[in-house]
Amino acid sequence: MEFISKEEIVVLSNPGVVSRQLLNPDNSSSKRVTITEVHLESGASQPRHTHDASEQIWYATKGVGKLLLADNNEMEFKAGDVVRFADKDVHGLLNDGETEFVYVSVTAPPINFGYAYKDKN
Repeated sequence: MEFISKEEIVVLSNPGVVSRQLLNPDNSSSKRVTITEVHLESGASQPRHTHDASEQIWYATKGVGKLLLADNNEMEFKAGDVVRFADKDVHGLLNDGETEFVYVSVTAPPINFGYAYKDKN
């Protein structure tokens, strides 16, 4: 069993985006998943990107935003929705809503997302 106290949860951030690394290679021996809780302020975005060898499942828990997909496509993503991105799927997110947007991400196999964020707390 592993127990991760809130003090062990690393917080990564970019302007308008905070990513709480709930379970990742730095605080867990799991070889199967990374779990993150991501908060985007109104107007903030995560640019389109891909993961070569990991799939991601996002569960929106608060707010309304737009998924940023391949070929400049967009799709509404709101609290209660779930989306799965296969390896190499283009994905990103824009919080075009009036309030904070929050989602939980499960990534398999795990990725250490420190490379994608400017600040680490």
